Amino acid sequence: MLDLTAGQVRRAADGWHTVLRIGAVDHRVWSKEPPVLGASYAAKLPFDGDLEARAYAARRLWRAMNGRAPGPAFHKLSKQRRERLSAAIRALDAHTAGGSYRVVAEALFSKKRIPDRAWKTHDLRNRTIRLVQGGIALMRGGYRKLLRPGRRDE
Repeated sequence: MLDLTAGQVRRAADGWHTVLRIGAVDHRVWSKEPPVLGASYAAKLPFDGDLEARAYAARRLWRAMNGRAPGPAFHKLSKQRRERLSAAIRALDAHTAGGSYRVVAEALFSKKRIPDRAWKTHDLRNRTIRLVQGGIALMRGGYRKLLRPGRRDE
């Protein structure tokens, strides 16, 4: 049923982090105390802005532990969003390696698409700057927003 082999349970400053692989799905669980096989557990869900996602995850875990299909993930990123995030991370890497916006744009969009003149007003320059800024925002903690769908209170 559940196999807690080495590397799936880790102690951290805030408690215990466990990865339960049930079928083909990894379920991440946190607890204050070390996990014990065969023990009964309850989910404690704070009534905060993430309640809906936590309740959905708890239900998926319960379904998987009871031999049922866990169902789809809470939300999925669109292909367009995944491509933009990938471009933002690539732009961030190139920028933090010392590349100018022009060098970053050439790496992302090909040198042929970058004009020799009118670079300062070209749409690819503005797009490159936005991608670098997006990458910096992800690096500064914005990546956490990827874990939850768009919320009205943000």
